[in-house]
Amino acid sequence: MKEKKPRLFGTSGIRGRFGEKVTLELAADTGRALATHLGGDGEVVVGYDTRTSSQLLENALIAGIVECGCDVTRLGMVPTPLVGYAASRLGAAAGVMITASHNPAPYNGIKLWNPDGMAYRPSQERVIESIIHSRDFKRKAWDELGSITTVDMRDDYVRAVLETVEIKKPLKVVIDSGCGAASHLSPLIFRKADCRVITLNSQPDGFFPGRDPEPVPENLSELMETVRSTGADLGIAHDGDADRMVAIDDQGRFASFDKLLALMAREIGGKIITTVDASLCVDECLGDRGEVIRTRVGDVHVANTIAEEGARFGGEPSGTWLHPDFCMCPDGILSALRVAELVSARGPLSELLEEVPSYPNIRDKVPCPDEKKDIIMERVAAELSDQFSETSDINTIDGVRISLDDGSWVLVRPSGTEPYIRITLEGKTEEKARYIHERTRGYLENVIG
Repeated sequence: MKEKKPRLFGTSGIRGRFGEKVTLELAADTGRALATHLGGDGEVVVGYDTRTSSQLLENALIAGIVECGCDVTRLGMVPTPLVGYAASRLGAAAGVMITASHNPAPYNGIKLWNPDGMAYRPSQERVIESIIHSRDFKRKAWDELGSITTVDMRDDYVRAVLETVEIKKPLKVVIDSGCGAASHLSPLIFRKADCRVITLNSQPDGFFPGRDPEPVPENLSELMETVRSTGADLGIAHDGDADRMVAIDDQGRFASFDKLLALMAREIGGKIITTVDASLCVDECLGDRGEVIRTRVGDVHVANTIAEEGARFGGEPSGTWLHPDFCMCPDGILSALRVAELVSARGPLSELLEEVPSYPNIRDKVPCPDEKKDIIMERVAAELSDQFSETSDINTIDGVRISLDDGSWVLVRPSGTEPYIRITLEGKTEEKARYIHERTRGYLENVIG
């Protein structure tokens, strides 16, 4: 029986614990595979985040790229959005970011980017994975190796980002960069936008001593308290590579991911791309100003759908937003600036968030062996709607999403990393949410059992 090769790429590139899944050997092989895929020709821009293992992985990756003939432009320690921007600005054949984004310090990863700044699609990642597994690398002779140069794109990126926003009145902003790759750039850009900036965890440090890299409420108590105690207009937090941002309102409260996405969708208008797990409030807030189109979970799927639909904006409820008028790479710094722009034009964020409707939601997971997931999801697609008499729509683009006549919905998706099937739902009332949860969980337990 032919041995099944391990899957390398997940929903956001290659990612895992350094020294276990993510090794120097894998980084070098990824570099070789990428250059082989590119035909040993063209420029690859490479950046890395603040993790202690990032420069080791960068060196190994670059060695593999150069060995197979492509040139490398080193960007240094930069946020992910700068890699996407540099790839498009420099006309590179590809970009690579060494990062594990919001994962803890022991983790690292490798993410690949297209010349337009869009992340590699799953089909492209499968090609790279196949080359790595087959070890069909096209190594070059000593006189055909690629070259290595270093370019500082930070000033160029700062100017370009600032040209896209207009903050109408100065704001006081607290920025928590989490000791990640935006530690210097994000505060600098906000100051250049005439904001008064207070910084937290703005020293690059791969041990992340101030807080864990994931910007979730339990990690941001210091930011919330600083916003309250200083009377700031806004708080901003980034993850490790700053492809995401979250906001704290002027009352020191964590801004709901879905509500913030809804506000930005309403402000921009037109076609808006989001994922199947985004709240109904996005649709209701946008209203007749545009159309919400849902796609699979993952920023690359949002980016693909933006390109296909010619949309003006897209994002995930996690705080990963894409601004196609600037670059097709998720950009937490530009996203934060656009929230500040909104506040400066429309008033306090706390009041804006109150305008967006809230609905009860429930997230749950049901144990399911990995080997049973496919057959279970086939049955879910065929049978789940039978549990509800008022089904208005069935979306199977990513799992199974059932919409009901009153706008309530439930999403059933298999976990890609754990032996569970996940349930996400939203009801117009608490009673409706509990009803949907009981019907869905009961059905799944019966089918799995």
